[in-house]
Amino acid sequence: MEPDACRDAELGAIVAQLREEISQLRREVSGLRSEVGYWKSRHADALKRNEKLERELNQARAEIKNLKADLFGRKSEKQTSRDRSNHLEDPQEEDAKKKKKRGQQPNRPGPKRRDYSQLPVREETIEFPAEQCVCSRCGKPLAEHSRTEDSEQLEIEVEVFRRRLRRKRYQKTCDCPGRRTVTAAKPPKLIPKSRLGTSLWVHLLLEKFHGQRPIQRTIEQLGLHGLKLAPGTIIGGLKRIEPLLEPIHEAIRRRNVQSTYHQADETRWLVFVEKEGKNGHRWWLWVFAGKDTVVYVLDPSRSHAVPEAHFPVAAGGVLMVDRYSAYKAMQQVKVGKLLLAFCWAHVRRDFVRVGKGYRELKEWALAWLRRIRELYRLNRLRMKHEPDCEAFAQAENALRDHVESMRLARDEELADTSLRAPCRGALKSLREHWGGLTLFLEDPRIPLDNNYSERLVRNPALGRKNYYGSGAEWSGRLATMMFSLTATLKLWDLNPREWLLWYLESCAAAGGQPPTDIEQFLPWNLSLERRASLSHPSAAAGTPDSS
Repeated sequence: MEPDACRDAELGAIVAQLREEISQLRREVSGLRSEVGYWKSRHADALKRNEKLERELNQARAEIKNLKADLFGRKSEKQTSRDRSNHLEDPQEEDAKKKKKRGQQPNRPGPKRRDYSQLPVREETIEFPAEQCVCSRCGKPLAEHSRTEDSEQLEIEVEVFRRRLRRKRYQKTCDCPGRRTVTAAKPPKLIPKSRLGTSLWVHLLLEKFHGQRPIQRTIEQLGLHGLKLAPGTIIGGLKRIEPLLEPIHEAIRRRNVQSTYHQADETRWLVFVEKEGKNGHRWWLWVFAGKDTVVYVLDPSRSHAVPEAHFPVAAGGVLMVDRYSAYKAMQQVKVGKLLLAFCWAHVRRDFVRVGKGYRELKEWALAWLRRIRELYRLNRLRMKHEPDCEAFAQAENALRDHVESMRLARDEELADTSLRAPCRGALKSLREHWGGLTLFLEDPRIPLDNNYSERLVRNPALGRKNYYGSGAEWSGRLATMMFSLTATLKLWDLNPREWLLWYLESCAAAGGQPPTDIEQFLPWNLSLERRASLSHPSAAAGTPDSS
């Protein structure tokens, strides 16, 4: 074969091979081009998943931050302005606070000294020793002045004593049949055969359910004064006292439901008993505050059945609560007879949590917190005036305008599709509860929050921390009765020690049973004289003088 022919054959083979490779590459390119759309869609899906995971991560970080604030932040049964669990630092607010120093403010009247004139007086005369009752220079004796330099200081003396009863015996001087010797009657006792008197039982009741001190600590404290009591003796006596308070508690409950305005709240309470159908020991202590009474109810459930059973079927008026769903499920609420007023303090917490959980949303949260702060300010301004005066009308118009501006801002932000999910959640809750949040506009007596009812559960919450709740159902009932009684007596400015002495000594006079006439002991039935005698502690333990 000639060289030119060989070269042409080789070139033809190379061209055929290249064409085959080009054809193969074209097929691969065509296949890759057909997969571009698929991989683009997969990439878009991955970006969406990543965006979703970023949102979930940010939400989890916000929740962790809020939980850490709740767990490790400064908190107390008494709320403070620096409580980190419910405070979001506002630069505007901090600047205003820096201008005002703590303590007594200039150009403001100082607090008045408290009056202790109701306390008994023990006079003590202080004299110069005889050797010093002379002139320090010449040694001539000093003459006693007609006036004295007087001052007072408060002291305390706790004394546990034995009340020794000597019942006189008398001999008949006549010839009549029967026993020749008669003895003076025994004084009534609250608990037959018990050596503990009524005043001591009152002390134990108040220490446990008013001071929230565990019984063991009370025993130790009394031991410092020489009285050593057995825990079993105290528990047995309290069990006997519990039925004596039941009629009073029922009378308070009947009056409580007659109010047209209530506040309600609930907190956990441990009852260490095994109950069929109940897992664990967590019960719930409910509080219902009326106009002049407070009622606590202990129940294993936190369902709507508890407040629904407390109020009559035809109950009306307004119930101030937080946004817990059990209140919304009440039958009285569903039929429209009982209106729910919701708490602005709980709404405020929604925005605080957003601002603390998402740093980039802090300014948005602060804007709403300032609106709520202004709402409180305008409402306080309205409450300073009488409803029929012109100043009240002007303040109310300003308040209504502010509320309307809040509603418009809420709806405008919710219409923004770019609004972040945490912000949208807070504003949706605000819109859902708007009707109950604005009831105060129609009735100035309705407060903006349920802080009053939350304060009412603080004292029992201290008991929950100190002695962990109740060890039996009867002790739980006694706790609710004592909580209801002391809170109601406080509303009427009555001293619980004086009232309990009076009532329990009346129970003792009735043979250890509740008195037949309970009405005379109820705070709203007391005469002015009786109320005055029960308002302050008497100098000595005993029954107050009857009126």
